[in-house]
Amino acid sequence: MLNYVKHVTQDRSIGGIMRTLKAILRAIHDGEDGHAVVALPGLIAAVGAIVLAIGAAEASSVTAYIGGAALALGIVAAGVIRHREIDYDIYDRLEKLEK
Repeated sequence: MLNYVKHVTQDRSIGGIMRTLKAILRAIHDGEDGHAVVALPGLIAAVGAIVLAIGAAEASSVTAYIGGAALALGIVAAGVIRHREIDYDIYDRLEKLEK
């Protein structure tokens, strides 16, 4: 991945920068680490925390409720998706080693 990104970053134009970002995102998504899938609920939780803070600062209960719900959903989903995407693969590999 790094060789491809180094090759793409030599082009300093806007198109070259966009190709570099696309290459980085593709490498993260295609990698076996599973970061792209696991990061999405974290981003939802971060947005929820920001909306919750805005709602609390403005004393707007509706905004605070929506932000709190998004934060809670993001936290729960992050744990579930991490367990499903990463832990199941580890357990599967351990089961295959035991056989």
